[in-house]
Amino acid sequence: MTELCERYGVSRKTGYKWLARYQSAQGVAELSRRPHHSPTAVPPDIEARLIRFRQAHPLWGPKKLRAELQKLDPTTPWPAGSTISRVLKRRGLVRMRRRRHRPGHPGRPLTTMDQPNAVWSIDFKGQFRAGLGAWCYPLTIVDGYSRFLLACDALRQPSTAAARAVLERVFRRYGLPTVVRSDNGAPFAGTGLSRLSRLSVWWMRLGIRPELIELASPQQNGRHERLHKTLKAETARPPAATWAAQVRRFQRFRARYNFARPHEALQQQYPGTVFHPSSRPYPTTLPAPEYPATWTPRRVYDSGEIEWRGHRIWLSEVLARETIALHEVADGVWNLHLGAFAIGYLDERRRRAMAAPLWPTREGGARVHTHARADCQPNRK
Repeated sequence: MTELCERYGVSRKTGYKWLARYQSAQGVAELSRRPHHSPTAVPPDIEARLIRFRQAHPLWGPKKLRAELQKLDPTTPWPAGSTISRVLKRRGLVRMRRRRHRPGHPGRPLTTMDQPNAVWSIDFKGQFRAGLGAWCYPLTIVDGYSRFLLACDALRQPSTAAARAVLERVFRRYGLPTVVRSDNGAPFAGTGLSRLSRLSVWWMRLGIRPELIELASPQQNGRHERLHKTLKAETARPPAATWAAQVRRFQRFRARYNFARPHEALQQQYPGTVFHPSSRPYPTTLPAPEYPATWTPRRVYDSGEIEWRGHRIWLSEVLARETIALHEVADGVWNLHLGAFAIGYLDERRRRAMAAPLWPTREGGARVHTHARADCQPNRK
């Protein structure tokens, strides 16, 4: 036995234990490590009463069950709510909820509106029924600094295609802004990586940084919300009798708001006298993203995935057929870029892409998006 145990690198005690187990017809398979006795286990009679009470009240949770059982029998030492929860799960009396995916958020908008075309804001005013009962979704686009109302269009549905058509017209006429700020609703934001949408991906391809206000924080876009209050009072209470008449109301309101209504924040000047078009024209063709030679480009599949180190990593379906690039910023941590902007980061060990604030990432003097494993915040130095 001594020589045999030395050959397999175990003690003689372990060798004799395995031999005894084999001789007792149990074989040498691994046995359960469950203790034969657990002093803190729920007694079988109490567990049976819990099960019967749960079956009588199938919609009650552990805390409610315990509170009611204490009222009915205060002398019994009923277990804690967490223990009751484990008992119910073990007996199959709890339906496990599907964990909801909560996408990350870029964070509080910080861009200052210090000049025309620095920040444009876009939003849908609350829908209402226009003439003949048709739903009207007013889409408004405003320059944050001058309060110039760039667009006020009546749309029949708040779709990506309809919003993009309005934006293309505005871009052709007034040029491109630096930032477009919006809320977290469709079609401006999505539910995937960094809440990207097809519109925000298009903006980034144009060199425009999308900026989202925080969830349930309309005050972060207060200038636009105040405009909607005036728009609603002057054009939708009551709505026009026909769709064409409603469209004309919006057109007259936009002309009056820009050139005949002084604004207190502009020292009683008209927004039209403060605003000027952007120096960045709208390109005739969508430019292809360019990356430094040290970055690693990847083509996003139609499924929203990329191939990385032999694994499929899911990013977002709105990035389908786009060319992104990866740039290593820490051991196993890679920034994900679309054009001039970082859209998140990839953790090699977890094989997962996660959200991050959208910041410019051009080399040569601009801010670079860096991450720490515990605190993924942009380096603003």
